[in-house]
Amino acid sequence: MRRCQLEHRRLGALPPPIQAAIVLFAATLSCGPPPAERFVGPALPGTDERLDGDARAWVERTLSSLSLREKVGQLVFVWIPGGYASTSSGEFAELERKVVEGGIGGVAISVGLPHAYAAKLNALQKRARVPLLVASDFESGGPGMRLGGVYALPYLLDLGGGTMFPPTMAFGAIGEESFAYELGRITGLEARAVGVHLTFAPVLDVNSNPENPIINTRSFGEDPQLVARLGVAFIRGARAAELLTTGKHYPGHGDTRTDSHIDLPAVTASRARLDSVELVPFKRGVAAGVDAMMTAHIAAPAILGPDAPPATLSPYFLEGILRTDLGFRGVIFTDALRMGAIINRYGAGEAAVLALEAGADVLLAPADERETIVAVIDAVDAGRLSETRIDAALRRVLELKARAGLHRGRRVDSENITSVVGSSKHRAFADSAAARSITLPRDRAGLLPIDAARTRRVLSLTFAGRDLPLAGRAFDRMLASALDSLASVWLNEDTGEATYDSLAAWADSVELVLLSLYVSPRAGAGGVAIPAVLVEFVRDLSDAGRPLVVLSFGSPYLLSSFPEVGTYVLAWGGADVSQRAAARALLGLSPISGRLPISLPPWHFFGDGLQRAAIAPVLHGPDRR
Repeated sequence: MRRCQLEHRRLGALPPPIQAAIVLFAATLSCGPPPAERFVGPALPGTDERLDGDARAWVERTLSSLSLREKVGQLVFVWIPGGYASTSSGEFAELERKVVEGGIGGVAISVGLPHAYAAKLNALQKRARVPLLVASDFESGGPGMRLGGVYALPYLLDLGGGTMFPPTMAFGAIGEESFAYELGRITGLEARAVGVHLTFAPVLDVNSNPENPIINTRSFGEDPQLVARLGVAFIRGARAAELLTTGKHYPGHGDTRTDSHIDLPAVTASRARLDSVELVPFKRGVAAGVDAMMTAHIAAPAILGPDAPPATLSPYFLEGILRTDLGFRGVIFTDALRMGAIINRYGAGEAAVLALEAGADVLLAPADERETIVAVIDAVDAGRLSETRIDAALRRVLELKARAGLHRGRRVDSENITSVVGSSKHRAFADSAAARSITLPRDRAGLLPIDAARTRRVLSLTFAGRDLPLAGRAFDRMLASALDSLASVWLNEDTGEATYDSLAAWADSVELVLLSLYVSPRAGAGGVAIPAVLVEFVRDLSDAGRPLVVLSFGSPYLLSSFPEVGTYVLAWGGADVSQRAAARALLGLSPISGRLPISLPPWHFFGDGLQRAAIAPVLHGPDRR
């Protein structure tokens, strides 16, 4: 394990409260994750382990009790909002209809607060004939990705929630299995506390394409062995906390240039390339007993020809490679069938039938669940699908529910939530992970850590979309407490040349300019880029020799837009946990020890990363002594 203790030089010069805060933070860095042997309850049986007698009996009894209509309904999982809803509301009435009349097998739940999750899920479970399997994509950011991120307007008051972690690629920058294991374990504890049984994680995509607009920092990195190693550690950690896991996006979405939420991406890989790169983490995941796989809406024309279907609808990929070659015996989930790559080409009903024909078991988030169910029943009646095929898929789904313990009980005790979700220990570990992930590919002029005694005037520029009002807030707040003078300016995609001209003149009067970029992969965005006017602004500052630090709180590949920048810092994500970690690193409160889990060709490559020891800064402003 890399050394991450805080150095205490000049600590005595600081006010006692600041000293205490630094020592506390140092403790979270020094200890790293809790020991791996701290399991919580019995580990879940993997897909290669036989269920006990009671579970097997429940599976067979349930399967035999259902009509064809009910069997098909169990293969459909719908997307539901996670926010609070009264059981007398119209929103809940619609959810109740899906559960009772539609007989759906499960739900994938979106953003909400912990107690709202538990209340809604308990109410739906009470109404379901067969227990619902509840999934959520606690994927790149852990539980906080869905169980939180909720703020009260107009004051942006944080309403709390689950533990927020930095994105998946930040754990690739740390590179240690113990951190990925603990990420899985904490995710499992918080997920199960609110009634979630399955996470759509880990992402096992190998992000080998810098132009990938949708995977990017959701991946552990570009190296198949790193992705496999950390992915397996996450699976084991989650299982220790009794959370089911899903490898995605099979057979690999990392080498694409198109967002499948919009259109159908294509990968040019041959089968030999897939075997040596993309499939490596999935093969390791199968061997580790991952419970489910989620398919990718990607075409492989080099393997299946110019009219290749998406892997989601391909028997070659699902039955041929995944089931036969890799030996996977768990549940195959489609990615959301309402995504543009599918719905624009096939429609809701036909896509569902094709997916089942190809070997999928769960039809996730179709555009219309009623149309989907009717289309599948019609396909059985027409002889296109056999009821035996439906039974095989349903048996796997029921076995997954039994592995989650749903044959023994389906509702959660909300009294346990406050002691588990977002606990101080979990948040301390998230802070430690964020600090360990900060990566410094280059610092040509030696600007970091900031010398607070000499750097008295700093201009902090934050570029973010209008829908990211919290970008830079935690970062600037921490810097302002340590620097003599910090001016903050917020920029967005509509900022014009006149503003940048003014900022260029302002930069002449300060000792340091910090530019923070909040540009991350987002569904439906279609790309990860920054405006040309901002690129030109950065180049002008660099050409003029202005002391400039560029920080990416998102895609690491932004360096390609301005390769002349002398200092480039990667914080990987824009959540407060990563903002605080970046500020501490710049101020020397924590060391910089991350290593690139991807390459930034032609300048920096996998494993690169400058190391910086921590120092205790001399504070200025109201806290100075």
